Amino acid sequence: MSATSALLRRLLPRTTSISHQCRRYSINAATSAGSSIRPKREYSTPLAEQLTQAIQTTGPIPLAFYMKQCLTSPASGYYTTQKSADIDPFGKRGDFITSPEISQMFGEMVGLWIFTEWMRPQRKRDRVQIIELGPGRGTLMSDILRTLRRFKSFSDTVESIYMIEASPHLQEAQKNLLCPSDAEIIEVGNNGLRCMSKYGIPITWFTDLEDVPATDEKSPYIIAHEFFDALPIHAFQATENGWREFMVANKDPATIITSGTGKAKAVDDEFTLALSKARTPHSMVLPELSSRYRKLSTHPGSIIEVSPESLAIMETIAKRIGMASSGAALIIDYGPSETIPVNSLRGIRQHKIVSPFSKPGETDISADVDFMALADRAINAHEGVEVHGPVEQGAFLKMMGMKERLDSLIKGRNGEDETVKGLVRGYNRLVETGGGGMGRIYKALAVVPERGGKAPVGFGGSVE
Repeated sequence: MSATSALLRRLLPRTTSISHQCRRYSINAATSAGSSIRPKREYSTPLAEQLTQAIQTTGPIPLAFYMKQCLTSPASGYYTTQKSADIDPFGKRGDFITSPEISQMFGEMVGLWIFTEWMRPQRKRDRVQIIELGPGRGTLMSDILRTLRRFKSFSDTVESIYMIEASPHLQEAQKNLLCPSDAEIIEVGNNGLRCMSKYGIPITWFTDLEDVPATDEKSPYIIAHEFFDALPIHAFQATENGWREFMVANKDPATIITSGTGKAKAVDDEFTLALSKARTPHSMVLPELSSRYRKLSTHPGSIIEVSPESLAIMETIAKRIGMASSGAALIIDYGPSETIPVNSLRGIRQHKIVSPFSKPGETDISADVDFMALADRAINAHEGVEVHGPVEQGAFLKMMGMKERLDSLIKGRNGEDETVKGLVRGYNRLVETGGGGMGRIYKALAVVPERGGKAPVGFGGSVE
């Protein structure tokens, strides 16, 4: 492990430790708060109360800690707690809809990309593992496996599938979709679960990529769709006195509205960002990780967003591919192609952009992906890998043959048929590049074994 990697690991406590930390803060804050008489305040969510009390006790917290608690806190996180028996975050009834939910063709193109990468003669392995990070409801993996089943020469080599998922509720949804109803579930490894899929390939669920066995005897094909955007970020601003970190603070008490009953009721946003007055441990380390950041240090007012967890995971991905000298990784997410993300933190609820500081634990929070930072980390992690892209999602899907797939699906059918209309709408939504079209905003990035710069299919290359 490199010195930088070791440093990142020390800066990245696991979710459970952060959760325990916040719970400890909450207990201490509640004890001290109970000694004074004040109107009882109402909170938008249970997590809002926990975070408020933690900040009262310890002071403002890093944005990354806030983001991680909101998304994956075991007791109150957006992804780790069930909203209701019949509602999940995805789809029209949820908060947002992802590309695999929009059209089956998206997953088919991803499955085809895996197959074309495996077809390269110098990189074939007779033992393959497919790994998906943040699998959602399992729709993408279902479409991938359905597509790959058409290529028996490849599907026969797939020995195992790994799903990296922190939410037990989403794990359950994935098992329901991918495994028979009577499939036996067994415990494996470090808190892992395994069952036989409908496709005759065992699927194993872990919460951490590090738990997946790494070997140079199998080709790892790793998919990360809308995964990195949900990983915590730290935000910094350059000042005359060095980098300062943006911290999450409680809003001024003056913003708390007292109701006629004598109780205090919180406004929508119970938190705000505040720039630290002094250097923080993160501000002394993270802006030094890249020359891209260091160049901005002499320009006061410059803002950068850094996701150390994203960098650590990308390093793990690159090392697995480099060690095996085979396999590939495909990352599809949203963010700028070359620039450093700035002020990109957003909340999403019921398909609308909202404040990331409203209803914590009930609002999805995400931030733009720094694709150049991921590319740099992959290249520096192992000399045996290359990075291609990012390319716009619309271009990637078209190069993979999505238009031809659409034509084959609607061939001979009435253009007024609702199924045909749905397929065309889905295609257009995924590839459109005008305005805020998904085809432009979303990007694709590939990590492949070193091969002299020959681009993969979908990135300007062709099948050899």
